[in-house]
Amino acid sequence: MLDKPAITKLGPIELEVIHGTIRAAELEIEAAVERTARSPMIRDQHDYRVALFDGKGRKLTGRSYSAIVEPVFQYFGEHDIFPGDVFFWNDPYNSCGAIGHVPDLCTTVPIFHGERLIGFSQVFGHHDDVGGMVPGSLPVHATDSWMEGVLIPPIKLYERGQLNKAAFRIITRNSRLSDHLAGDLDAEIGAARLGSRRIVALADRYGVDTLEAAFDQILKNTAEIFRREILPKIKDGEYHFEDYIEADGVDAPRLHALRLKMTKTPEKIILDFNGTDPEAKGPINWALDEAEGRYFRKWLAPCMRSLASSPERAAEIDSNEGVLDVIDVIFPEKGTLITPHQGKPTGMRFFLMLRSLGVFAACLSKATGGKMPGDHETIRIWGLTGGRTQEDFYLFREVLGGGSPGRPWADGSDVVHIVPNSKNLPAEFSETRYPIMVEQLALREDSGGAGLRRGGLGYDKKIKALGECRLISNADRSLLGCYGVNGGKAGMNYSVSVIDPSGKETVYPGMTDTVIVKPGSSVRIVTTGGGGWGDPLKREVERVVYDVQCGLVSKKQAKALYGVVLNKVGRKFAADVKATKALRQQMAKARGKPPMFDRGPYFEKLKKKGAVKHPPGWSDPDHGWHAQPVPSM
Repeated sequence: MLDKPAITKLGPIELEVIHGTIRAAELEIEAAVERTARSPMIRDQHDYRVALFDGKGRKLTGRSYSAIVEPVFQYFGEHDIFPGDVFFWNDPYNSCGAIGHVPDLCTTVPIFHGERLIGFSQVFGHHDDVGGMVPGSLPVHATDSWMEGVLIPPIKLYERGQLNKAAFRIITRNSRLSDHLAGDLDAEIGAARLGSRRIVALADRYGVDTLEAAFDQILKNTAEIFRREILPKIKDGEYHFEDYIEADGVDAPRLHALRLKMTKTPEKIILDFNGTDPEAKGPINWALDEAEGRYFRKWLAPCMRSLASSPERAAEIDSNEGVLDVIDVIFPEKGTLITPHQGKPTGMRFFLMLRSLGVFAACLSKATGGKMPGDHETIRIWGLTGGRTQEDFYLFREVLGGGSPGRPWADGSDVVHIVPNSKNLPAEFSETRYPIMVEQLALREDSGGAGLRRGGLGYDKKIKALGECRLISNADRSLLGCYGVNGGKAGMNYSVSVIDPSGKETVYPGMTDTVIVKPGSSVRIVTTGGGGWGDPLKREVERVVYDVQCGLVSKKQAKALYGVVLNKVGRKFAADVKATKALRQQMAKARGKPPMFDRGPYFEKLKKKGAVKHPPGWSDPDHGWHAQPVPSM
């Protein structure tokens, strides 16, 4: 096939058509995964990612935080990539930082136009089970990677169109839910091939040279947008922050700190993670220090879109490979939480994923006068597993979200999930498939951090076990709340408990997988609220009244945190305007200037006990930072 001559200069219309078609192709890939996958985790909860790359392995869109394709080049080289190949891996230490924990299986399809490599189509998702110590492959007490499941370095699962049947059997045989895994892999490979066909169709339409020129321009445009629209809003200088994981599942609970020094120059942001605590014995590590931190940089960059001129503009800004031009990362030497030695367990690495967003956003808050959202904890995995044989084995698992943070322009959203398009499992689905009964699915009153813009609320969910089973909980923020910013308060923390048939409730650590649940007992999962933004005493009184009327905020908290005095007439609440004004003035005088960050009462208690320690040369990142004035709205 003769290629079409390249368009010497791409006009904005041609470029937008090409860019829009790539975005549409990603949506089509997602739809194909959801229609054909077998496991509830991927088909129903949508815990997967898709991406399209150019022939150099550069990600073209910012819709989803996909993996990267560097393992293909590193392990095979550009001369061992052929039409019909399907590359596959899940090893956190042999994926160039592309895979964080063992249950994430990555499939990558090279895209050829004739004999010319023009791109890659990729799907990877979190699978129900890939072996290891416990069902679900996220053992809380793991001390090495091999306890977490089968490890597959980059391989060709298909070579020139031929399936490696032995490898496929080995992979699926190591799963307790092999049928689910086999079906999901087929779905992901088929969807990735669909993406390949859509890019080939673009090449047929415009010519390969023109298409590759468009790829280059798309990435350049992204870099320019960040450099022109976002960077000028961040004050030049050095800023530092730290945040913590509460326990690693192996050692006694203690704070494990992720530390960041951010240096902002007119042209670039440099993120230095030296000072981060040593690698943990348990599964809270995250191996990132390969391929120049390409995955990590692309993961962090979307935070900056919060500084766009409007939410609508933020939604328009891609976070593709172009962001690498404006962000550099400096990693510590081997042996820290984000640079662990090979073999250290990484199952709960999503704790660090969220902490990394939080420390970056906090540094940006310092550099912008508090104009970034608060903190959030929108990933935790829990479940029930039972059965005595392979025939009656079951694994009920959910990825539950939490409240998103308050933002300068709006309250946080309730019960959201950081994974794109993730959904709650319907009660009807769960009850017909597993021996459980959904007793309650509600919003948790008062869980959102108080603020001028309130944090979103978390879940309050109760599940009754109809037979004996085991509780699995993979969650952080059981003690520490998601921080509030610019005068906003921290959100409420996570809690998991078992209520026996007599009504006795026992609270368990957020990381647990050994608790036996007796028939008739209920498991209660209460997820985190997002941090608040701005001074709660400046929140519009009518908004507070509305929140109380809707059951989002209690009457008690309305008075204690917002300074709003309420009277109830029948079923309606009304504010006592005079008493409210007096109380707010009194509270503001007694409080003084609020801090820039609020981490909740438990953190303050730890500080007083001397449990919050800093390494040499590192100062308290909260000290001396106060909220910036916000006009009443």
